[in-house]
Amino acid sequence: MSLTITKTDITTMTVDAIVNAANTNLLMGGGVCGAIFRVAGPAKLQEACNRLAPINTGDAVITQGFNAKAKYIIHTAGPIYNPGNNQQAQQLYNCYYNSLKIALQNNLNSIAFPLISAGIYGYPLNEAIQIALTSIKDFLRETNSEITVYLTVLNDKIYEAIMRMMESMA
Repeated sequence: MSLTITKTDITTMTVDAIVNAANTNLLMGGGVCGAIFRVAGPAKLQEACNRLAPINTGDAVITQGFNAKAKYIIHTAGPIYNPGNNQQAQQLYNCYYNSLKIALQNNLNSIAFPLISAGIYGYPLNEAIQIALTSIKDFLRETNSEITVYLTVLNDKIYEAIMRMMESMA
């Protein structure tokens, strides 16, 4: 079991599955979602997603990877940040946990995540990082899984924030 933080484009990762930070209707969006759709082939991926939509915030579903390097794409709907919503931390935690559960159920050996909800969904960066790391570590510890997990970012500032958080949680 391992967790690696990488500064790379998730769509270039050679892993069994990449995780799409999706919306609940599983429609092609912007940011990471748009990039994944463009790499996988928008029409084929949208057709596959249409058969699975809608999903609840925090849930996850799996499709083929189509033209992506990854064999599969796991789609999870992160919460849109709202300071008054007491459920959103659990929903964000569930995004990672449920995606990992699907990976395990499908006998996948490696998975790459973006930092879910921390972009256009507005989740505060440090909270989003802490929830991501806690959920992934909890899953790996509870299942004793051998899956290799990557948390991918493109930004130096976010990468450094994640590394600091990992050190403080160690």
